[in-house]
Amino acid sequence: MFGIRKNKGFGSSGAPQYMIVGLGNPGAKYELTRHNAGFLFLDALAGLHGIPVKRLKYKALYGDGSIAGARCLLVKPQTFMNHSGEAVRELAQFFKIPMERVIVAFDDISLPVGKLRIRRKGSDGGHNGIKSIIYQTGSDQFPRIKLGVGGKPHPDYDLAAWVLSEFSKEEQKILAGVLDDAAKALELMLQGDVDQAMNRYNG
Repeated sequence: MFGIRKNKGFGSSGAPQYMIVGLGNPGAKYELTRHNAGFLFLDALAGLHGIPVKRLKYKALYGDGSIAGARCLLVKPQTFMNHSGEAVRELAQFFKIPMERVIVAFDDISLPVGKLRIRRKGSDGGHNGIKSIIYQTGSDQFPRIKLGVGGKPHPDYDLAAWVLSEFSKEEQKILAGVLDDAAKALELMLQGDVDQAMNRYNG
C-alpha cells in the first residue's frame, strides 16, 4: 500500500554493516495503526530496494541487502512494541553491529503526519519501544528516524487508544510521501551525512 519506486535488490559480501529497525506490532489488526509507522517505513524500504524481510529468527523478521553501498539488515521485531529491545539486542549481538550503526524508525506523536525528524541519539522520549531498546542494549547512542503520526485530538483522549488507531485515508496518502523522504534521509545517514539528512528533512 505504501510501496514506493522499486529497484532490483542486490546482495553484497561480508557481514552486515548497519541494522535498520522499524518498530511496530505484528498482526493484521495493527497494520495501518499509528504505532506501526516504523513497520510501514521498513516495508516501503524493503520494496524500494527489493529486500525480502521474511527470515524469522531472534524474535524478529529480517532480511539483508545493499542500500547506498552499505550492507544492511532490515528488521521488524515480532515481540510487540514494549519488548522491541529483545530482538534488537539479540540481532546486534549475533551480527556484531555496534549500536551506533543501528538506525531505528518509529512513530512520534509530537510531530504531525507528514513530518519526520532525524536524531543521532537521545533518551526514550516516553516511547516504550525505544525505552525497551535502551534497557536491553544498555545504550542510547543509536540514530533515530522519527515519523510524525499526529498528537491526540484532545487532552483527555487515551494515549494507547490514539496510537493504536488507524491512519485516515488522507493521512495514508500524506504518509506515503514522508516515507519516501525518510528513505532518502536514510541513504544520507548510511553515507555518513547525518547532518545533511537532519538539515534537509527535519520537520
